[in-house]
Amino acid sequence: MTKAFPVPDLPDYAKDIKLNLSSLFRPGGTPGLAESQAAGVALASAIASRNGDYTAQVQAFVADMLDESAVHAVKAAAAVMAMNNIYYRFVHLVEDAEYHSLPARLRMNVLRSPGVAPVDFELYSLAVSAINGCGMCVRSHERSLREHGITREGVQSAVRVAAVVHAAAVTVEQASHERSTDTDQAA
Repeated sequence: MTKAFPVPDLPDYAKDIKLNLSSLFRPGGTPGLAESQAAGVALASAIASRNGDYTAQVQAFVADMLDESAVHAVKAAAAVMAMNNIYYRFVHLVEDAEYHSLPARLRMNVLRSPGVAPVDFELYSLAVSAINGCGMCVRSHERSLREHGITREGVQSAVRVAAVVHAAAVTVEQASHERSTDTDQAA
């Protein structure tokens, strides 16, 4: 991995985020993951972070690392996990075993045929689930990834990418808000 990951103009208080972003796609930056897997995780994480401008930057960065079917799968993982993470977080948090036995009645057809290797889709899903805070989903995806042969270091790399990309997206949005507030106050 030799390209420089997009590091937005972040405030000084986010220096650690800048440093972490700049290390992601350097050689050895995401141990246990192929470059395309790390790229998919980064894009899924940006989408889950809900910052359209930063997502566009990340998508441009990964464009030559992911083919069209992989980009589609990343977006599908982000979409279906946005739904599943809410539902399954509720099932987990409500602490009523009966909810576990009820059918979800949510369409999740993409899980059967995501258009990429199942292990890649699981990586994207893990990243989004970590960002969305669904412990039940994180456990399920981590277990599936380990069964597919991804090492603990690879799982950790995926979650680290998710954490850093999410932090950058949130900080970019906060900094933008701070700039607009400063501009409004100056006027």
